[in-house]
Amino acid sequence: MSSALTESLFYIIRTIGSLYLLLVLLRFLFQLVRADFYNPISQTIAKATNPLLMPLRKVVPGYRGIDFASLVLALLVQALIIQILFFIAGHGFVGVLSLLGWSLVGILKTFASIYFWGLIIVIVASWIAPFSQNPALVLVRQVIEPAMAPLRKIIPPLGVIDLSPIVAFMILHVVNNYLIPAIAVAVRMPLGLASGL
Repeated sequence: MSSALTESLFYIIRTIGSLYLLLVLLRFLFQLVRADFYNPISQTIAKATNPLLMPLRKVVPGYRGIDFASLVLALLVQALIIQILFFIAGHGFVGVLSLLGWSLVGILKTFASIYFWGLIIVIVASWIAPFSQNPALVLVRQVIEPAMAPLRKIIPPLGVIDLSPIVAFMILHVVNNYLIPAIAVAVRMPLGLASGL
C-alpha cells in the first residue's frame, strides 16, 4: 500500500473514530453532570450513540449515576481504532493488555481535550454572550461548571476577576503534558496513536 494511501486511511479512520469517541464521552459526561437530556444537542448525541450503547447497557449496568456502559463503549471504540490503524500499517493484532492501556490513554486525552476546549468556550462566552441560552453553550456550561466549582471554593473571585480558570488551565497543562505522556510511556504506547482531539 502506498504511503499516501496509508496516510489518507489513517486520517479518515482517526477523524471518524475521534468524532464518535467524542460523542460517547460527551454522553457519559452529560449523564454524570445531569445535563439537560431534552437539549437538542443531547438528543442528537443520544440518537448517534444509542445503537451501540443500549445493547451494552443490558450487560454493563450503571451505578450511582455513573454510566459504565458509555465508558466501556469508549474503550471498545478506541481499541477498535487502534487495531484498525495497526492493520493499515501492516502489523498484526495488538496484545490485549497493550490495547487496553493504549485505549485508556486515548480516552484520558479526549477527556482532557473536552475540558480544555469547553473551558475556552465558557470563558469566551462569558465575555461576548454571558446570558446566552444557546443549546450548545448551555451544555458546555453544565459540563464545565461542576469541575470549576471546587476550584472557586479554594480560589474565590477577586472582585469581578475569576482566577479559577487559570488554575484549571494549569491543571490541564500538567495532565496533557506530563501525566498522560507518562502513562503512555508506562504502557509503551507508540507516539501519535491515540484518537484524542
